[in-house]
Amino acid sequence: MRRIRTAIADDEPLARERIASMLEEKPDYEIAAVCKDGREAVAAIHTERLDLIFLDVKMPELDGFQVLEALGAGPTPAIIFVTAFDDYALRAFDVSALDYLLKPFDRARFEKTLARFEAQWNGARKSGAAELGVSEELRKFLSELEARNGETYTSRFAVKSNAGIYFIRADDIEWIDSAGNYTALHSGGRKHLIRETIKSVEARLDPRKFVRVHRSAIINLDKLRKLQPYFHGEYVVTMQDGTTLTS
Repeated sequence: MRRIRTAIADDEPLARERIASMLEEKPDYEIAAVCKDGREAVAAIHTERLDLIFLDVKMPELDGFQVLEALGAGPTPAIIFVTAFDDYALRAFDVSALDYLLKPFDRARFEKTLARFEAQWNGARKSGAAELGVSEELRKFLSELEARNGETYTSRFAVKSNAGIYFIRADDIEWIDSAGNYTALHSGGRKHLIRETIKSVEARLDPRKFVRVHRSAIINLDKLRKLQPYFHGEYVVTMQDGTTLTS
């Protein structure tokens, strides 16, 4: 049987080393990648054909929630979360049948978590499933947990291209418009397409900074240059990049 390809994503060196040292004692596991932030975790998932990732919920660049967001609906490895959340969140993890390691964790907890994963892994292999992946229930739960911890609005958008995935900071977006089945993020004179509806994008943005001026256009108020009255109570909106929109 082939070894289980595993990655460790955590910004704390001691946490990475602790997980790695315990995994190295397991002949059925192969450490394919060690990542210090969310960007490296996304890259590893896309390039290393992982079966499992230990994913820290709180990391610089991209946190655990944003890593899942960046992956979208594509193939994903099984995930064991590494977290320092409070008791409420941990109970929610248990109720949702999600797995986690609570920092600081001991060997007994590590072994229990790994045994839980292996039971699911072996069951998936017997049923012929290609991967355990990330369920919609899990994505929904993480989104709700993220909001509870005061991170309601997206700080970055993941944009897929032929060269890979790159990230656009929400604050750098000048304006947004609908483009068929996609939404276009306009930033730095370039148009970046993401496969989401404009309504979905709007829900992820801070309404104190972003305003929908038309059913198919959103502007960043920090990038607004001028607002001029137009006909019938409408306005012409001029952005800093020279784009004009009618509200």
